[in-house]
Amino acid sequence: MQSTQLRLVKGNMPTNSGPRPLEAILQRNALYPVFQPIIKLDDGAVYAHEALIRGPQGSALHTPDKLLIAAVQEGLSYELETACVAATLSSWGRLKTAGRLFVNISAEALIKAFDSRGREGLLHWIQDFHVIPRMLVLEITEHERVENMDRLAEVVNEVRSAGLSLALDDFGDGRSSLRLWSQIKPEVVKIDKYFTRNISAHGDKLKTIQALQQIANIFGTALVAEGIETAEDLRVLRDVGIEYGQGYFLGRPEGSPLQTLPEEPRRVLAERQVVVLPELGRISQGGHLRSLSLLKAPTVTPDTNNDTLARIFLENPVLHAVAVLQGERPVGIINRAQFMNEYTKLYYREVWGRKPCVVHANPEPRLIEREHSVDELVGILTSQDQRYLSDGFIATENGRYVGLGTGDQLVRSVTETRIEAARHANPLTFLPGNIPITQHIERLLKKQACFVACYADLNHFKPYNDYYGYWRGDEMIRLLARIAMEQCDSQRDFLGHVGGDDFILLFQSTDWRERCERLVAEFAERARALFDDNARAAGGIEAEDRHGVRRFFPCTTLSIGAVVVDGQHFTRAEDVANLAAMAKHEAKLSTTGLHETVLA
Repeated sequence: MQSTQLRLVKGNMPTNSGPRPLEAILQRNALYPVFQPIIKLDDGAVYAHEALIRGPQGSALHTPDKLLIAAVQEGLSYELETACVAATLSSWGRLKTAGRLFVNISAEALIKAFDSRGREGLLHWIQDFHVIPRMLVLEITEHERVENMDRLAEVVNEVRSAGLSLALDDFGDGRSSLRLWSQIKPEVVKIDKYFTRNISAHGDKLKTIQALQQIANIFGTALVAEGIETAEDLRVLRDVGIEYGQGYFLGRPEGSPLQTLPEEPRRVLAERQVVVLPELGRISQGGHLRSLSLLKAPTVTPDTNNDTLARIFLENPVLHAVAVLQGERPVGIINRAQFMNEYTKLYYREVWGRKPCVVHANPEPRLIEREHSVDELVGILTSQDQRYLSDGFIATENGRYVGLGTGDQLVRSVTETRIEAARHANPLTFLPGNIPITQHIERLLKKQACFVACYADLNHFKPYNDYYGYWRGDEMIRLLARIAMEQCDSQRDFLGHVGGDDFILLFQSTDWRERCERLVAEFAERARALFDDNARAAGGIEAEDRHGVRRFFPCTTLSIGAVVVDGQHFTRAEDVANLAAMAKHEAKLSTTGLHETVLA
């Protein structure tokens, strides 16, 4: 085996007075592998090991990056890769370790090796090391983009027919491509550590991972999350359903393959706790008005005469306006009522009937792109220019006319989109709304987790809001949100904002009761600062109740109803939410502000 390796390395070496550093290492067969485990995240079993190459200990070329740089400088890139694979297979064959072996190889080196040895030659070469081909995974690594992707796909099909599997390394690092994934259809894709590192604190990274999961489902690909270095990140990746993980928290590269997972990551994977997934920071309250109902109305040009425009309006009695187009571009809008009011005047048709209708056009129509966000449209609704209420608006797509809409359609669509967005994230606190709350309860129930569902509600909030105004009322709700977040463990406890002054807390922290008590006490103290001096001195305010009767209301406090839930006994999130709401009603009658419902 060694003589075969040396001949392969020496083949393209230039002759000089002495071997260069990498050349000398290759001549001495001084490379050796270390093995980092790849773990199944559902049960903690060791699924495979990735071989990582090392140069001589204590040398300048000990690390892989130094070896690669030297290979480029000495013109030995292919020779280095071949020597790395040979050293890895030789070591793995001697160790006789169970499980799969991931071996790094570039696309160009794989193509070159196949062209020089052929399918059967490669197969025999692997078997000579006492390595079973079906347990070998070729991990395609790219330091540059693949030049001949079609040829790579052909070679991949050949080596796959010999029993080998393929993996795509560092997907998402800027060099890997979706086309490469689609074309070679690897059995495994390894997600670059940028997207997994600190994922527990970054909702945008989580969304990227979930998008990759959808692609993986399409191609039938398993995903490996690289770079797992903390328990928090492991919990998130475990709970979103990533199949495999790799990183220092699970196991470092060692000379001997790992047999069993260390105690700490094994404990994390065995937890019944359901992690709170990171949310996108300040979720947009928008969305796009793609579903906005439009009228496919006839149009006119600046040269269309008034008689023609009048016929268009008479033939289309529901038409509130007509767009004036220059080619496909809107340049004006003509209001039906205003035009017909002029057109029906005495002698108008005789004098102006054959004149251009553009004199009646509003040359600055309200144009709305179909891709406008709701946030942009709110500015239109609140602007001083309210002509859209009578003229309606012209809808465009990439600046081209697509139809007409009315002012009431715009108001209704913005309102509906806002309401739907609020179900995902409350626009006042930016906390998760009803849909994420329900989804998290369902995740807890699916894992049969034990948790505490709490419903928090303010006492005497309506009189405060009526007395001081909505702005001060919003300040109080935001204060409650801040204090509640302070009392939640970001990994274990979920905080959602149902709406108004109603909040849901889903605790997995065992000290949930103390957290709730601190929340009630902290809010009572800090909320007093939102009352004026006279109200604080009196302990409350004089205001009208729901029946219009003026009476005294104490300063606003907080009530929390809590239900201890065993996920094994529930299947519907609605049932949990209803029990928490009932507990909240009992809490409002309590002197402590906290009521725990004990389920039989």
